[in-house]
This record gives sequence, C-alpha cells and structure tokens, in this order.
Amino acid sequence: MTAAHKASDSFLYLDSGPTELRMDVALRDLALLMSIDSNGDNEVSGRELRQSRPEITRTVESALTFSNSSGNCNLAGKKWGISEHSDGVYSAARYAIRCPDGEPPEALEYNLLFKQDALHRGLVSLDYNGQTRLAVLGPDSRTLDLAGTDTPGYFSVFKTFVYEGIVHLLIGLDHMLFLLVLIIPATLSTAKTQGPSDQSTGLRGRLLGLAGIITAFTVAHSITLALAALDIVSLPIAWVETVIALSIGLAALNVAWPIFGRKTWKLAFGFGLVHGFGFASVLGDLTSGISGLAVALAGFNLGVELGQLALLVVGFPVLVYLGKNRMYQKGAVPVMLAGIGAISLFWVVQRAPLF
Repeated sequence: MTAAHKASDSFLYLDSGPTELRMDVALRDLALLMSIDSNGDNEVSGRELRQSRPEITRTVESALTFSNSSGNCNLAGKKWGISEHSDGVYSAARYAIRCPDGEPPEALEYNLLFKQDALHRGLVSLDYNGQTRLAVLGPDSRTLDLAGTDTPGYFSVFKTFVYEGIVHLLIGLDHMLFLLVLIIPATLSTAKTQGPSDQSTGLRGRLLGLAGIITAFTVAHSITLALAALDIVSLPIAWVETVIALSIGLAALNVAWPIFGRKTWKLAFGFGLVHGFGFASVLGDLTSGISGLAVALAGFNLGVELGQLALLVVGFPVLVYLGKNRMYQKGAVPVMLAGIGAISLFWVVQRAPLF
C-alpha cells in the first residue's frame, strides 16, 4: 500500500440540534470490514452494493453512539445511496436521531475502523444556527460534546487541525521523501574548508540555502492548499497524486543531473504548488461554512509546517554529519536517490488514472 495524501476519512454532517445526521464512508474503507466485491473483479457494481447494504448499515450504525441524559439515542434511517468525494465513491446514509426523552443528543461516540486503521478519522461538520464548526474524531478522541453551549470554538478547531496537519505530514511518506530530496544537496560538502571559520561559513550558507528552499515549498503549497480547500480551484485528486509521485522522482534526478538547474528553490516552489492540492484533499471534501473551514485550514497548514520543521531539526544535522564522509557522498547518496526514484516510478504507475 502506498502512503497517499487522501487519508482514511469518513464524513459526518450534523444539522442544528442536532436532530439529523448524514454519514459518508468510503467503499474502500468498508472493504476492510466486509466483503463488498463478491465476484473479486476489483470493482463494486450497483448490484453488489445493494446486496451489501444491510451489512453496511449494521456496521455504520454500530460504530455510532448518540446519547443524552436520558440514555442512548436511536438512528432511524431516512435515505441511503452513494456520494462522490475527491478520492472515490462513498456509501452515504441519512438518519433521524431520536432520543428517549425527545430531546437532542448531547454526545457522540465514534468507533469506526480504528482497530483496522489507527490513522482513520471521522471528520465532523456541525451546523448550529447557521454557524458551522469542524471537529475530528480519532482513536484518542472518540467522543464529541454536542451540547449547543459547548460547540467547539475556533481555538479548539484550530488546535485539532494543527495536530492533524502534523500527523498528516509525518505519515505521508511521499512528502517526506520529497523533503529529503530537497535537503540532500545542502548536506553535501562542495569544497574542503581551511579552518573552523570557513567551515562555519560553509554550513551557514547551506542552512540559508535550505531555508530558502523550504520557504519556497511552504509558500507554494500554502497558496494551493488555500485555493483548493476553499473550493476556488479544484483538480482531480488522481492526477494530483500522480504528479506528486512524479515530482519526487524528478527532484531526485535533478540532484544527480540538474536538468531543472541548480536553483532548487524554483523546483521546490513549482512542485510545492502541486503538493498543496494533495494536502487540501484532506479538507476539501468537508463542506462547511467559510469561517470554520478557514480556521481549520490555518491550523492544518501550521501543523504541516511544524511537521516539516521537526523532520529538519532531527534529520538535517545527522545528514550534515554524514556528509563529511566520502562514503556518504559517493555511495549512500546515489543509492538513496536511486531508491527514491524507483519508489516514485512505482507510485506513478499505481496512481495514474486509467482511461
């Protein structure tokens, strides 16, 4: 399995009250819990989906627990079908939430797919009196307070998505490989220094160069992350993921043969624009009010940057130290670049849309 940008997410849309729920779950995620593709042709037909409906319904409903002071609430099915998100087809169901005392639920507990995928998240959109708030449910935060007076505030949403941005960057192998390729040239000594002063200057120059590269990448993916997540610009996620995979291989090739020139910041900026659309696929499918999404977007973007910084703080000093060794420059670096290039080509083939 590859580490694509579009993580395992389900979408929960709760209206004012809340008294109604719409929940979308990816068919690929449901396939981890049951056999949907009965004939094994790697495609789910309408007939197979209809046959799986009772099991899908039981699975989804058993993962949700709404409650208030009177006890647990019931879910009454109203409508069932499919929906399209950026990464494929989802099972979609709409429910009425009915509690024993007739009052709205005050809490939600979510337990879908965590045993199969610890990185799965339930992305929640709560609509309270025309104001939309976003929340994220995960293995360590399975419950959500639904009481109107305790609607998640902007700061809470911001903190939640900062964390999700960090996690998304650190589990995204493709992004980490791209960053590695960008910093490798800064870890290589290009000339022998004559003394401590020259050595310090050389290292400072490489650090400044690396800072420019990372800044260019950051600015670029921040631009497209905002454009895509705010639904100003939309690109097919399959093509975005394919170009991201290709960008990793091209960046690795450019280290050995600078076909794009030695001004790596330009390469970082250009491909950063594409990577931003990949980041945005995490948020873009969660339809919500512009205010809630803007806060989530800012938090997620900051989280991505903190994840990048963590990787640089840990990895760069180690690679600089290794860069003093001739075996690193003549042996390890070519092997790393060849391996990254091979992984990139594999991802290109795997992610490329079929016609």
